Amino acid sequence: MLRVNSKKVEPGDTFLALKGQNTNGEDYIEEAIDKGAACIIASSGDYEVKTIITNDTRTYLSNYLRELNMERFKKIKIIGIIGTYGKTSTGSILYELLNNLNSKTSYLGSLGFYINEKKENTEETTPDLYEIYEYINRSIDEECENIIIELSNSSITKRHIEGLRFDVVIYTGTETNVTEDGHITDYVSTKLDVVKMINKDGIVIINRNDTYYEYLSLPQNKNIFYGWAESDYNISEVNLNYDKTYMKINGEEFEIPLLGSKNASNFLAAYSAISSMEFEKEDIINACKNINQVDGRFQGIKHRENLVIIDYAYTPKLIKNVIDIAKELRKGKIITIIGASGNRREEMRPQIGRLVTEETDYAIFTTDNPRFEEPEKIIEDIISTVDRDNYEVIVSRKEAIKKGIDKLEENDILLVLGKGNEDGQIIGSDPFPFKDYNEVKKHTK
Repeated sequence: MLRVNSKKVEPGDTFLALKGQNTNGEDYIEEAIDKGAACIIASSGDYEVKTIITNDTRTYLSNYLRELNMERFKKIKIIGIIGTYGKTSTGSILYELLNNLNSKTSYLGSLGFYINEKKENTEETTPDLYEIYEYINRSIDEECENIIIELSNSSITKRHIEGLRFDVVIYTGTETNVTEDGHITDYVSTKLDVVKMINKDGIVIINRNDTYYEYLSLPQNKNIFYGWAESDYNISEVNLNYDKTYMKINGEEFEIPLLGSKNASNFLAAYSAISSMEFEKEDIINACKNINQVDGRFQGIKHRENLVIIDYAYTPKLIKNVIDIAKELRKGKIITIIGASGNRREEMRPQIGRLVTEETDYAIFTTDNPRFEEPEKIIEDIISTVDRDNYEVIVSRKEAIKKGIDKLEENDILLVLGKGNEDGQIIGSDPFPFKDYNEVKKHTK
């Protein structure tokens, strides 16, 4: 068997010394040989076992996996989702809709790997190629008809999906602009790389309201557009509420338990994909009636006449995006609970402090995942350039959430940001059980 992890090598296996951006498989060749590898594939060297030298180990791997699985993969529809924001929500909605339509589906993305209604945690949004093949093969073994894969920009540039072919690609849009001289950025060009990886009879679902929709609309592809107007699937008459959203899609009325205009767009993307597949319209409409909110992605909990929103937003740009969506909904004040991760992104901390005190009515600064930093030091960094007094510090995240809920008056919104769907809080190197949703539910019964 071909292995890329030396720790998994068994006697008689072939070990491929895969090179990555931060690792070099050639450093583990001797370990692989000691474990019984009968053959080594590498870009250089001469070893005491059979040795194959190749110019590019990653291309070798992608060609090997593709050849090995080409026929088998005809049993499953592979759906890729690309874009800056909305991949997770769109993927989760699509996962629910397909399963509601009795089209068994697995999902691989930032929320983990979902199959048979069970979740497994993953280290990356889009794992490396050999792991993706393992997830696809597992899905086939479990008789899934579809697998949905979130495709992060970094994974594309790291060649994690090299050689794959997609039956459906959904482009949710990007906020990255062209360069000053008018050229398309590398960030956007990676999306084009994926659109070129579509199967002959595949479909590309494109956000018509995005700046780059024409750039990604290749003439050889079957392109389907969704958006707020002039699209194959257009949305209109959107009515945003604290517990649900009303809208029309191509004149058809929908009521969904998702909140905010961005989630309306995410729903439209998933609906467009479903409608382009071979399902009856009435069945699709019924499937849409039984979807749930996405875990930790603008996830709303009603509390009396108020609304608590849980979201993973942790950078100034993501936080501003969530605040802007909350402002579309607001009927009263907006209160924000937020911290910052330890041992990373220190330069963002003062930006976060200024942003939430300037853009919302009140802020409670607390812990996130402090890791090996003192929580108090992280919070000091956050408030270091704040020049307003509309905030307080509560180090315990549990107490901060309770205090935020207690401060809610009629029609207020409380934003609980930074951790989203995480079910642990990392202190030192250890994760301790903690989930924002569970803490909010304790105080909103």
